[in-house]
Order: sequence, then structure tokens, then C-alpha cells
Amino acid sequence: MRKLLVVAAALAVVSISACKKTGEGEYQVEKPVVGTQTDTIHTPTVDVGTQTTTVAVPKVVMDSAKIKTPTVKIKK
Repeated sequence: MRKLLVVAAALAVVSISACKKTGEGEYQVEKPVVGTQTDTIHTPTVDVGTQTTTVAVPKVVMDSAKIKTPTVKIKK
């Protein structure tokens, strides 16, 4: 059980130290091959903003009409 904890702690330390930031959006990652191999990874950039667009909206016209409805009166 103690060997497992030591191995897990060692792997955690190695995985944290294997990646370092080299610039804006760039990271260097060491791969565990025979020895080590360093690759540079470029993270994507995201531009967020707003723009104004004109949209044609149809105009709805409501007409009113008078209709006759039946009424019922009940006398007691």
C-alpha cells in the first residue's frame, strides 16, 4: 500500500513539472518516451465581441370587427 502511495506521489510531481508555459497561448509538454521529447502546444485564441445587424421584421396589423353573439337571460 505504501509503495502505491509513493508511486502515485511521484507521478503527480512528474506530471505537474512536465508542462510549462513558454508564451501567450504556448505550453511546452514533455512526453515520456525513451528519454524525454519536448513538444510545443499552441492553444487556440478566442475573440469575443458584438456586432449590430439589421433584421427585417414583418408588421402585423390587427383589424377589429363587430360580430353578434347570442345572449341568454334566465329569470327565476
